[in-house]
Amino acid sequence: MFKNANILVLFIFLITFSVQAQVDSIQSKTRKDTVATLYNQTLIPAKVIKHIADTFNLKTFKPDPLKVVWMAAILPGYGQIMNRKYWKLPIVYGGFLGCAYAISWNSGMYQSYFNAYRDIIANDLTSPNILQLIAPRGYKSVADFPGGQGQLTTVLNTSQQNYHRYRDLSIIITVGVYALSIIDAYVDAQLYDFDISPDLSMHIQPALLRNQFGVPNTLGMQCSINLK
Repeated sequence: MFKNANILVLFIFLITFSVQAQVDSIQSKTRKDTVATLYNQTLIPAKVIKHIADTFNLKTFKPDPLKVVWMAAILPGYGQIMNRKYWKLPIVYGGFLGCAYAISWNSGMYQSYFNAYRDIIANDLTSPNILQLIAPRGYKSVADFPGGQGQLTTVLNTSQQNYHRYRDLSIIITVGVYALSIIDAYVDAQLYDFDISPDLSMHIQPALLRNQFGVPNTLGMQCSINLK
């Protein structure tokens, strides 16, 4: 009976030792696998990805702000192309076309009124430059114009000054559009990889508002927005 009990105890001890050894082996293997997995996930893929990127030139796109500014200054709109913001091209070129049309129109009108004013000052009342301006209004000669030559002289002088101012203003606006296209290209290049997370959290909680000058403290609500 005693001998059988010893055998049973020895058998249980051997089973326990075997189970413990298996547990230690599993834990050791798990630790090794975990280390290998972490090593593979942190180092090996990064090297492999870098090797593939270098081999096939698959680099993360990041425009050079300085180069973008120079190219945008040389050729308007090219900075937007370098930033891959193609949808802005119609806006940029549309702005330049509008400014070019305004400059051309105002320059033409200014030149017409300037020539007519110059001729009427020289008493050339039959000048084609004068007649082509008053004919659309239904006047065949300077004498038919209300107020006569004096009034027409004032109108031509005022008009040529106005169109001269409009032409200059159109040129200034064109320079502004040109500068804005460069600034837009530069800002886009600088903020190309700027991450704006949409994950926002807002907390509203009661707060004790501490007043000064002997005014008692009041209870209010505090609102805080966290960017995650």
